[in-house]
Amino acid sequence: MTSQPFRCLLLTLLAWIAWDPCLPYFAGASILGIGLLVLRKERSQRHGLDKITALGPVFLAAPMAVFGADHFNSAVFIARAVPSWIPWHLFWAYFVGACLILGALSLVIKRHAGLAAALFGIMLLMFEMLLHIPRIVGAPGNRFFWAVALRDLAFSGGALAFAAAQTEPYRTRGTHGVITLARFFIAIPIAFFGVEHLLHPEFVPGVPLARLTPLWIPAHLLWSYLTGAVYVAAGLSLIVNRETRLAATWLGVMILLLVLGVYVPIMAANPSDIANGLNYVADTLLLSGSALAFAGA
Repeated sequence: MTSQPFRCLLLTLLAWIAWDPCLPYFAGASILGIGLLVLRKERSQRHGLDKITALGPVFLAAPMAVFGADHFNSAVFIARAVPSWIPWHLFWAYFVGACLILGALSLVIKRHAGLAAALFGIMLLMFEMLLHIPRIVGAPGNRFFWAVALRDLAFSGGALAFAAAQTEPYRTRGTHGVITLARFFIAIPIAFFGVEHLLHPEFVPGVPLARLTPLWIPAHLLWSYLTGAVYVAAGLSLIVNRETRLAATWLGVMILLLVLGVYVPIMAANPSDIANGLNYVADTLLLSGSALAFAGA
């Protein structure tokens, strides 16, 4: 008898999780708030650029929570992206969503944060092999497929660099082979994005996806040209391994300015459109977090 009310409560909770459009906002804001609160004391003890790079893990975690919540809100749609030869498509959509939210929480409360970041980075590399590369092979001339694939590669680079910096070999030697690999994972996409922004300034800056920058954004073309110039300079600096920490830090700052100056206003204009508003904010913030996490490593 007592189990019936509990069962009803559980079903109600699951229904709210699956359908409430506010869930991604709640998840992202909660993780961002917790992360900044936990980080407050640590940042007070840092100096110079260290105060900025300390934000990297938080900027990784908040978008992870948003995308994790998206997996519950849009599970059926996301399940369609799972390759046909993999069974239980809907299960994987929910499972990945839960893992993203738990991983985000792990990052901000600093409990097994290195493991959470490593698993996130590995998951993104699996997405490359299972989702992005097959799409590119099917349409090699589609530059937006390339942009999405390189975007996730950069995300992976930031997460793996942070994870490597938590290991004992890094603490004793101050270096790690994974961080060198992560440098190219970030440098190549950023250089590519920079050229894309200079060639196609009409598209949204940050990650050059198939969306035009709204004309009501002040100096909308200037944002793209400025982003392109910074990206090319930072990407080349990372590729040749010169002033890498400084380049990655200011790259992260530049992308954060895009979040605040371009994407937050777009989101505020139509907050109910998660796919074209909040998700773009989270996407771009994750790129900023990746650059800052690498700089911190």
